[in-house]
Amino acid sequence: MLATMHGKEAAIVPAFQERLELTVETPSAIDTDALGTFTGEIPRAGTIREAAIAKARLGMAATGLSIGIASEGSYGPHPHVPFIPGGVELMVLVDDGRGIVVSEYLIDDAPVYEHVVAAEIGDLRTFLDHIRFPDHAVIVRPHEPDDGSVLIHKGLRTAEALESALETSTLRSRDNRALIQTDMRAHMNPTRMASIGRLARALCDRLATPCPACGAPGYGQIDVETGLPCEWCGAPSIMVRYQIFGCVACEFREMRPRPDGRTHADPGHCPECNP
Repeated sequence: MLATMHGKEAAIVPAFQERLELTVETPSAIDTDALGTFTGEIPRAGTIREAAIAKARLGMAATGLSIGIASEGSYGPHPHVPFIPGGVELMVLVDDGRGIVVSEYLIDDAPVYEHVVAAEIGDLRTFLDHIRFPDHAVIVRPHEPDDGSVLIHKGLRTAEALESALETSTLRSRDNRALIQTDMRAHMNPTRMASIGRLARALCDRLATPCPACGAPGYGQIDVETGLPCEWCGAPSIMVRYQIFGCVACEFREMRPRPDGRTHADPGHCPECNP
């Protein structure tokens, strides 16, 4: 069972059918926005993983099934390079029959995630070209709302709808300008939908990997250990030394060397040589 109201089945269902030969249902009468929205009217409670699990359980409750799938995304400054936009996509499979939760994530290094402040549609040509409008929809709201009410126009994919939303929003803004941003809901953002598809395939690969100790599905990387020795002084650096693999059902863990074979860190990553 896949919990979504934003068309994610287009990216997720084929991966589970092709890689695991699983049939995935998508219930039609669930409101995943009740757990949080990208536009902030409903804040997301807890971590991204907790939100994804809650979403999966929402669908499980609606269908009575014991296995649920859901994904959650978070976009803003890149987690490793803060001055460029980036995102984190996470997907979970909750299996109450086995009592496990299997999760996988990816870092989206090149999302279509932008915003601009403008007064009229003529000011938006460069922005709209950059985000590949109308393939990617936009959201419009007052830049400085003149009261506490929420006025948000979502899913805009025509120049006419955009112009109308701009007119309404600028009239309701103290500075007579509107905030225009990419709509990050999956069905309105094909770049994000493609990332969800890649993540679904990665989760399927993980589910197809049994634990070497107990045979439970979902074996994979769960953490890293930093401290790769500096090639100058030998002190622990901030670079990854080992990948930590583990099981979601038992306590089995193993340390694996870096997949690139690197055994020493550049001094630029060493707190001793580059304090």
